[in-house]
Amino acid sequence: MIRDVFGQAVSALKHNRRRAALTMLGMAWGIATVVLLLAYGTGFERAIMTMFSSFGSRMIGVFPGRTSHQAGGVKAGTQVRFTLQDLEYINNEVPLLKRTSPMVDKQVGARHDDRAFTFRAVGVYPGWQDIRRIEVEEGRLMNDEDESTKARVVVIGDEAKRKLFSGQNAVGDAIHLDGISFRVIGVMKHKVQDGDDNDNRMLIIPFTTMGDLKDIRYLQGLFIEYEGNEHLKIAKAVRTTLGNHHSFQPDDKQAVYVWNLMEDIAEFRIITTGIKILLTFIGFLTLGIGGIGLMNIMLVAVTQRTREIGVEKALGACKRHILAQFLSEALAITAIGGVAGVVIAYLVSWTVGSLTLFSALAQNAQEGDIRLRIDPAILVTATVILAVVGIVSGMLPAIKAAGLDPVEALRYE
Repeated sequence: MIRDVFGQAVSALKHNRRRAALTMLGMAWGIATVVLLLAYGTGFERAIMTMFSSFGSRMIGVFPGRTSHQAGGVKAGTQVRFTLQDLEYINNEVPLLKRTSPMVDKQVGARHDDRAFTFRAVGVYPGWQDIRRIEVEEGRLMNDEDESTKARVVVIGDEAKRKLFSGQNAVGDAIHLDGISFRVIGVMKHKVQDGDDNDNRMLIIPFTTMGDLKDIRYLQGLFIEYEGNEHLKIAKAVRTTLGNHHSFQPDDKQAVYVWNLMEDIAEFRIITTGIKILLTFIGFLTLGIGGIGLMNIMLVAVTQRTREIGVEKALGACKRHILAQFLSEALAITAIGGVAGVVIAYLVSWTVGSLTLFSALAQNAQEGDIRLRIDPAILVTATVILAVVGIVSGMLPAIKAAGLDPVEALRYE
């Protein structure tokens, strides 16, 4: 029966093809706008998450500061210093930890042949590479043997390789860091980051070997990877543990800085969700313009077919039959225009490809650009919006047609 109703509706549209085509074009334009706006919002969120994923996932970084509250006899302004003992405290007292690592860094002069640059070198445990999701393009990562034997080996960022080796092979060759020779064992994959201290310019060496470059008694940071999703509880446990052993209040934000990556991601998800809602609302308003055009055309059709409606009622058609007839015509226009709009949206997304975002800020950062990918969730959302607009736009003319008096309709000229 539904097929018959829509078949009749499509047949009715053939009587004024130009008007129906223009109305469908308006609906197609509106739904294409909705789909593309939703695709842009999703692409923007994906680009932001790509940038965050370059830092790691379930990661917490802890960095020392100065106390700002009087606690346990320690006056405000006392410098907090981390040692390997603090890492042991965290391993023993904080639950659900997967990996931990100390971190000591230094700006070092790196030289290869006649090329010399200043880079940030970090001395860490091998597990730090997993915490920070470090991957290599060439060679290998640092391992436990390198750490235990105090090997003078280094994993370099791809930008550091480009500057020091200028396209030549780096793995197996030697570079000098503050005059000390280190063998390059790996080159990191490029990350979507920017700035002088980004990972693409970083040099990773074993923590024990870092002692050849600077004093490693005091640490610049502690890095933690945890299991599960209780990142807030784990961050609080880390603060409490360090507060107990360094005699500062755990809620003293100045004593230690806790970089909770998942907390930052959650905050940015709120922002991206707000942007997506705004874009959806704008798309809904745009499609609403097409809906107003559809309503206007259907009201004209009701006026032009008043006598036809009177004949149908005289032959026994009920109000619901007339209502279904005109509503189905409106939905037929909406459906055909919707399909055309989705096709247009796909063509535009394929033509545009990607929109510049992070590549405008950093080299080789195309992975962080916005790509208009139309996924099933977008199509479902657009279909719901289209259905609402189609029903609302078609309902008023359909109600007007169903409410016509048959006698007056038959007398209409």
